[in-house]
Amino acid sequence: MDRRVVVTGVGLLTSLGHDVPATWEKLLAGENGIRRISSFDPSDLEAQIAGEVQGFDPTTRIDFKQARRMDRFTQFALWTAKEAVPDSGIDLGKENPERCGALVGVGMGGILIWEAEHEKFLKRGPKRVSPFLIPMMIPDMASGFISIEYGIRGPNFCTVSACASGAHALGESFELIKQNKAEVMITGGTEAAITAFSVAGFTNMRAISRRNDEPERASRPFDADRDGFVIAEGAGILVLEELEHARKRSAKIYAELAGYGLSGDAFHMTAPDPEGKGPQLAMRMALEEAELNLQDVDYINAHGTSTELNDRMETRAIRSVLGNHADKLWVSSSKSMIGHLLGGAGGAEAVITALTIKEGKVHPTRNLEKPGEGCDLDYVPKQAREKEIKVALSNSFGFGGHNVTLAFKKFEG
Repeated sequence: MDRRVVVTGVGLLTSLGHDVPATWEKLLAGENGIRRISSFDPSDLEAQIAGEVQGFDPTTRIDFKQARRMDRFTQFALWTAKEAVPDSGIDLGKENPERCGALVGVGMGGILIWEAEHEKFLKRGPKRVSPFLIPMMIPDMASGFISIEYGIRGPNFCTVSACASGAHALGESFELIKQNKAEVMITGGTEAAITAFSVAGFTNMRAISRRNDEPERASRPFDADRDGFVIAEGAGILVLEELEHARKRSAKIYAELAGYGLSGDAFHMTAPDPEGKGPQLAMRMALEEAELNLQDVDYINAHGTSTELNDRMETRAIRSVLGNHADKLWVSSSKSMIGHLLGGAGGAEAVITALTIKEGKVHPTRNLEKPGEGCDLDYVPKQAREKEIKVALSNSFGFGGHNVTLAFKKFEG
């Protein structure tokens, strides 16, 4: 039997809002979530801006004692799962726990707790290091705590592939359901890596924007004046479910996840292959698995980082795969408003892609004033648009040459 996979629940936590409605509304309005960093004094840094999740209190959804034993990235994941699971309408207490799993991608893991405890180690000695350092730091704890929260004992692990982590998690969850190793997967991506140390690292490799005096204009994918991505934090979690399982409980369906493509660049540890051979392979693989023709694609939620190399490469890859049809579809970058969630980006952007199909609305690419050289697609500048979106792709690429494309379809029975 051909097992199909659908999205039945979604959750979002971004610099634009603490839930799906707030983030989605502001994305469609083209609002900006990027500000001067407020969680620490960034004055000594060349890059002083980020897409922070502000006003976040995990204890409004998570037990206080439990929250204290989580790094921020894990809090984000469980918080967002606690939106996605109720949104799906599923009662996991009545499901077979061995057929439900958790798989959340994260790029950098618990860098906040690592930095704090390392400083304590240097200043106060090894006996002062928290016994919770290791379980708070390791990347798999986002999946682990979701499993514990819901008592689900099916597939449980994490994916770590830089900025492709969340998309890999979704793709692997999709495959687990297709292979009959699970009926339900809580999956996506999370990240909380806005620290002085990590910002300094990204700055010194010339990867992030220094437009400190105009944070609202700093993330500008595909624009001629782009100068790097803007680091951000947050999470995107989806409930994926086998179609017949969802039908039996009359679940609402946002979209069908129909194809998963993955590849490697084999080129450079940080720079993308200029020809985009790896992304081309991922897109072709996703389209083939979804049994889609090139002309079926209506929209692409681009990786769209606002870096010189990535935006030009992604455009070239899209043109190489879709040929003349590339001039007929719409492309936009969520990062232009929420910043780059690193390992959480693929999860958040998958939620946004599912909403795009469900609502028939495409958010704009903010700050696109003059397309850069080699950036010649319709990137939906300035204002949102409406039309029926039957097929959409979501691209995610990561340092190390990791590439993922997820192909979503409008669910039509």
